Amino acid sequence: MEKLFTVVLESGHEAKVTYSQQGMTLHLEYSEVPEALRGKGYGSAMMEAVLHAIEQEGFKVVPVCSYIKHYMDTHKDWAHLRA
Repeated sequence: MEKLFTVVLESGHEAKVTYSQQGMTLHLEYSEVPEALRGKGYGSAMMEAVLHAIEQEGFKVVPVCSYIKHYMDTHKDWAHLRA
């Protein structure tokens, strides 16, 4: 079953990350920032919020989405969340 994280950005825009869950592991499958806000750092803000929430709930992650995989590869402080 696909589930969704949403992050409220400026002017009511929302970024989203879809995921599926297997036990205590979340497969982060897709991410999207509204087109009007792309290239302005909102993807990073979205990932920081989502990964923080995941950490607080005690889950591990498998980054499936290429953007999420790249983000986690370049932000090693989140490496402990990888399943």
